[in-house]
Amino acid sequence: MAAVVVTALGCLLGAWAWNATTSTEEVLAATKTIHRGEVIAADDIRRIRISDDPALEPLPASAYDEIVGQRAALDISAGGLITTESTTGAPMPPEGKSIVGISLTPAQVPALPMHGGDKVRIIVTPAANGDAPSGAPQFTAAEVVDTAIDETTGNTVVNVLVPYADASVLAARAATGNVALILDSGAQ
Repeated sequence: MAAVVVTALGCLLGAWAWNATTSTEEVLAATKTIHRGEVIAADDIRRIRISDDPALEPLPASAYDEIVGQRAALDISAGGLITTESTTGAPMPPEGKSIVGISLTPAQVPALPMHGGDKVRIIVTPAANGDAPSGAPQFTAAEVVDTAIDETTGNTVVNVLVPYADASVLAARAATGNVALILDSGAQ
């Protein structure tokens, strides 16, 4: 009889220990990389179970319907957990800003990868066979929204966020091809 009580007690303690160490919660995660500014579609996120960890603050799976249709506030890697900081209802571009796309050859852009939020300057360069500028060249300060490679030309297309008032001038400069991009420190 004592053996049965000890065995039952051992099973109960084992079940309690297993349950205490394997507490899980259902949360939201990205099924693929979602780039900053993209509208989050239903197939971009899924419900997953993770171990409960007080250091993590992912959105609960119950927020699924609220997240679909929101914009990514930052780049979310495939498999990454969705948090309150991951999404925004704000339009892209925000009020008072514009997005300008610039197609750059490998010689006009750093070979380092650029990500949404990176600070850049788009510099006006002289035309072919033109004289180098004697002073500081004109530039437009901007923030990278995203980048892509044009499969046809091999150029890097950089979408940048600029003040509304600077957008038309930058677009005209970029259309000439006489621009270069400088990646600045995020600390500046």
